[in-house]
Amino acid sequence: MDLEVAAMRVRCSLEGGGISILSTFVLLVASLSSAASSQFTVYTVNYPLQYFAQRIAGDTVKVVFPTPSDVDPALWKPDVATIGRFQKADLILLNGANYAKWVKTASLPRSRVIDTSRRFRDRYIQLENLVRHTHGPGGEHAHGDFAFTTWLNFRFAADQAKAIERALIRKLPAYKEQLKGNYIALEKDLLSLDGWMKRVVGMNATRPLVASHPVYEYLARRYDLNLQSVHWEPDTFPGPRQWVALKALLQEHRARWLMWEDEPIPRSIKTLKALGVNSVVFRPAGNVPPSGDFLSTMQRNIENLIPVFE
Repeated sequence: MDLEVAAMRVRCSLEGGGISILSTFVLLVASLSSAASSQFTVYTVNYPLQYFAQRIAGDTVKVVFPTPSDVDPALWKPDVATIGRFQKADLILLNGANYAKWVKTASLPRSRVIDTSRRFRDRYIQLENLVRHTHGPGGEHAHGDFAFTTWLNFRFAADQAKAIERALIRKLPAYKEQLKGNYIALEKDLLSLDGWMKRVVGMNATRPLVASHPVYEYLARRYDLNLQSVHWEPDTFPGPRQWVALKALLQEHRARWLMWEDEPIPRSIKTLKALGVNSVVFRPAGNVPPSGDFLSTMQRNIENLIPVFE
């Protein structure tokens, strides 16, 4: 029941004269509560999927991304209560590529689960020589057998958004035209990012880069980045061994820019500068960005790369 239907029923009751004002108020509250509680609900395992679903569905559905803001969603393990809310959702959006490993052991209703990257699963990037390390509250971990930040290939991001559009149309056929129109606008934005990224890198595609973390595999493959990765954290000053390893890497891979997932601490910036290496931020945005949204964050990321390739 939507809000208009609830209000109509109350008006009919009043016009019939067979109900008191207090009873009318109680009926209205109950009807509105029923409408709110019955709203179509979508749960997602990362922020990009939440953004895509919200862009496509607008106010038609409630989109929930429950991961805390200070945690990497790929490594997060929800508690039993949160898993229960996932199980009750009308639609559950997964990223694929072994992202959010907790879903393998949770009993999620298959008919409501959508693997948004299924369309290009034959193009997942296989990882080799995994390095175990620690960052954040998740403890020691490796980044898995597949690279999973698929949305950093903006064409893959458009494919993931398309999977969401199709799933929503199946579940909400009455909103088909609205959902299709919203998807077309989102696809246009994502493909605009794709073209812009190609033009920026194309200014000097062979320029070597170092990434602070191995999370840019799909970005590097799609846009032909000459990229090597270390395992550094933006909020932690690297230890002596890490600096030695970087210097050895720079002997072979003569990068003059290090790309960070987030703003690095000033001491890291200064020490890198002494080595002739500048810092640039490119946020993967697996979780909610500190400002703006997915689109504005990616636009800012590409703008940050312009001095790197000029």
